[in-house]
Amino acid sequence: MLPDPLRGPAFSSYAPDEVGWLLKDLSGVRLEAPIEEREEAVQNGGAHYAESLPVEYQPTAEYQALFRSALDASARRVAHAVAVVTETVLAERGPAPVLVSLARAGTPVGILMRRWARHAHDLDLPHYTISIVRGRGIDTSALRWLAAHHDPACVVFVDGWTGKGAITRELAAAVRPFDGFDPRIAVLADPGGCVETFGTRDDFLVPSACLNSTVSGLVSRTVLRDDLIGPDDFHGAKFYRDLAASDVSAHFLDTVTARFADVPTSVAAPREADRTPTWAGWEAVTRVSEAYGIGDVNLVKPGVGETTRVLLRRVPWRVLARRGAGPDLDHVRLLAAQRGVPVEEVDELPYLCVGLIHPRYTRGATGADGRAVVSA
Repeated sequence: MLPDPLRGPAFSSYAPDEVGWLLKDLSGVRLEAPIEEREEAVQNGGAHYAESLPVEYQPTAEYQALFRSALDASARRVAHAVAVVTETVLAERGPAPVLVSLARAGTPVGILMRRWARHAHDLDLPHYTISIVRGRGIDTSALRWLAAHHDPACVVFVDGWTGKGAITRELAAAVRPFDGFDPRIAVLADPGGCVETFGTRDDFLVPSACLNSTVSGLVSRTVLRDDLIGPDDFHGAKFYRDLAASDVSAHFLDTVTARFADVPTSVAAPREADRTPTWAGWEAVTRVSEAYGIGDVNLVKPGVGETTRVLLRRVPWRVLARRGAGPDLDHVRLLAAQRGVPVEEVDELPYLCVGLIHPRYTRGATGADGRAVVSA
């Protein structure tokens, strides 16, 4: 017997009807490790990134003010993208999709899509969150739960944005053995040209990328470790109740939802446009990896959202920013300055920015010139 989904307020700060978490509650387990220790262990092959959690970044007052300013400036744009991707899903998959967000960046987007469906069509869509781990695959127990409770053909996987498309490929391979599931992902922003169902292909700041758990219902990223997760368990995560005073999850959702009124309910899904994936992002990442002597595309994180993640929870090497990029990168520049990371302006970049994780990292790593890396 698989357990029932976790729901707020017992798990997460979201309302219980907003999302059901197909996760195992590991809130009582100490899983956090300093960022530098995690990076060294991962790159030396001593651990997988999903076996521990980074220490949660606590934003400065300046950074919190930047988040709120960015949210106010982009809320209407996010609302429009939410409307477009939701209308596309309803047009392609019918009026009764089951939204299944990929933890954790997909969860706020899935909630917003659910809210748009109710706002525009008075639909009450089921919404869940499940875990997928690069290199380890999707949570098969969660897929079995979904298949037991819903028609797999109705399941629509949701994520926040695409980078180079690694998770898109991972998902396609992971669900192939399971009958009935459609592996395509619906995303708010697809700057990498990796999917067919998206709200926009522009690389712009989705404010939920600016923070970690405090904009994601106070839930950690997911954990997969053999001593904690049994064969019939869901992947795990923590609920950071102690961060409630800093939680802006509801503020983010409500600010975007308030701008639904500015978006016509007749907003056209981009059916007339060519939505064939181009994989231009993957090609760009390969070029960057070669040009900077990195040799591993997994250490190249393209797009505003992925670059922000690098600065918040990895060991960043440098940031490449499209020359002339405007306020969408203000928070990236601030985080880079706080961590002493150089920001290099470049031309002919299909993304607004790209974050480079320090290659072959050790705590004595060198190579700050951006090219040569000498292993300690």
